[in-house]
Parts: sequence; C-alpha cells; structure tokens
Amino acid sequence: MLESLEEESEESRVTSLIDRWGRRIARLRIAVSDRCNFRCLYCRPRSSKAADAMPARLLSADEIVAVAEAAVACGIESIRLTGGEPLLREDLREIVCRLSRLAPPLDISLTTNGFLLAAQARPLAQAGLKRVNVSLDSLRRERFHETTSSDSLDAVIAGLQAAERAGLWPIKLNMVVVRGLNDDEVFAMVRFAREHEYHARFIEFMPLDGGREWRAEAMVSTGEIRARIEQEFDLRPLPDGASPGDEYLLGPGPARISLIGTISHPFCDRCNRLRVTADGFLRACLFSSGEQDLRPALAARRPKEALAAAFAMAAACKPEGHRIGQADFVRPARSMFAIGG
Repeated sequence: MLESLEEESEESRVTSLIDRWGRRIARLRIAVSDRCNFRCLYCRPRSSKAADAMPARLLSADEIVAVAEAAVACGIESIRLTGGEPLLREDLREIVCRLSRLAPPLDISLTTNGFLLAAQARPLAQAGLKRVNVSLDSLRRERFHETTSSDSLDAVIAGLQAAERAGLWPIKLNMVVVRGLNDDEVFAMVRFAREHEYHARFIEFMPLDGGREWRAEAMVSTGEIRARIEQEFDLRPLPDGASPGDEYLLGPGPARISLIGTISHPFCDRCNRLRVTADGFLRACLFSSGEQDLRPALAARRPKEALAAAFAMAAACKPEGHRIGQADFVRPARSMFAIGG
C-alpha cells in the first residue's frame, strides 16, 4: 500500500510504503555489483564458470541514483550498498556522493568483504558514507583462506583499521557460523569485538549458497550461539530496533552482539527492507521467488512515478515471512551474491 503523508505538488511528493502486515518499509539494499574477489562457500559458487557469470548489464550510476531518489520519495530512510563486492565498482565513490545529496538525513552504509577497504575508507567517508559492515568469518589465516578462497586476512584487518580512522562507525562484523567450519571461533570473535569496540553479528547459515550445498545440520542456531557466548560473557538485551535479529550489549559495552536467526528465530515480523539486484530487479524478500524488472520504469516518460509504483507493488506483495522449513518452501533461483547481501 502506498500511503500519502504529504503532498506539495505533482513533482514533490512524500510518501510512505506500508505492506499488508502493517510494516513500514524504510530501508533499501542496492547491489551495485555481483562480482566478487572472494568465493565464500555460503555465498558464491566455487566453480569459476558459475561464479564469474555476469548479468546482462549492471545498473549505471545514473540508474542507481534514480532508483534511490524515487525510494527516498517513498519514505526510504536508509540505503545499504551491497554486492557481490561493492568496492570493486570504480564509480562507487561517485555513487555514494550523489546519494548523500538526495536527502541530508539519509543513512548510507556499505557491506563489504573489506579487502579493498584500507584504500577506500576515507574517500568514501568524505563522499558521505556513514558506516560499514565487514564480513569476517574467521580470525585464523588458514581457515580464512579455506572459507573465502583468498589469503587476505591481513588486508581485511587493515581495512577495519582504516574504517575506524575514517570515522565509519559503528563497525559491524558479519560472521556466518557454519558447524564444523568456524563455529569454534565464536568466543574469539566476541573477544575481538570487545577489544576493538565493534558490533559482532553472528548469522545463521542460510540456503543461499552458490554451490547449493546447504544442509540444516551445518546451521548453528542463534540459541546455541547465545548459550556458548553466555558461558563467558554477560549479554544485556537491547530493545528491538530496526536491525535484524536480537541485539545485546556485551557486558557494560560499548561493544555489541547481534544474533541473526533467519531460520531458527525469524525476524520477518519486523522486516522493513526491499532489495534491488545489481542488474535492476526489485525484490520484496531475500527469499522471494519473484522479482520486478525496474528497467521499464527507468525508461518510462516519468521514471520517478513509475519507480514509485514499482516500490508500492513490492510493498503490497511483500510476504508475511519466508517459508524455510515448510513443505512449500522454494529456494530462490539466485544465490546470495546475485541478490545482494
């Protein structure tokens, strides 16, 4: 449902996206690339042919800004740039700079593997980037290589340090916990987060891996992760906010912990996101089986209005929740790297 809040003119209209379940859609994730220099087992297929397949055409900077401008007019307050690996995109700083001019309060963030962050953190912060999420699934060099197919742990740590210096704060660490691979590093990641005052996010392994090897036995539930953490650390629950999962203050803080139980403890009831893929398709849910092509709207005579209509349709069609574990669950045709993390 597209509910009008304020109308100044035909060209200047503030709206709010409300879905059928009463959730106000305020966040948009835009994938700016589906290329990546890592091949994480829970995301990108290991076979080079499948991993390197490219969409017909990525959205241009102009198209990304047009999509974002229409989204802001529909009430979107936060835009996260994702991939693939967004730092591989040469015009990323230009995109961030242009997005930052759309609306002064707009919260612009980035999800990255951190490999190229050391060189780009400050320029992106100067362009208007507010904060970063950095994927970090292991603090052990050999295991990091095993997980990502990249021997670049030092580069990622350097990227975190550069992000701190650039004022990209808070810094969030994304750890996908996989049984038998890195689940024995939960304590180490919590200690690392506490030492650096980061926000560590422990994420359940989801059926979105490119190799389609996901199995329920490999998933470590957030309940199990929390029980492990509480053996050594004090977790103080924080009020439900806009972030997915359950959030805790680690002891007296300021470090925080999030437990994102997409499968065992879904947060669908407070999901307030839409997603745009790198090749221009709008998705109402990470696990959607359908998506809308935004290119016709971008090419329309009045693209802003056409895009607003597409966002309204996506909100109207947003499901109450995913169906993982249900008999009628259909795994998305796209993998995580092609949807946008």
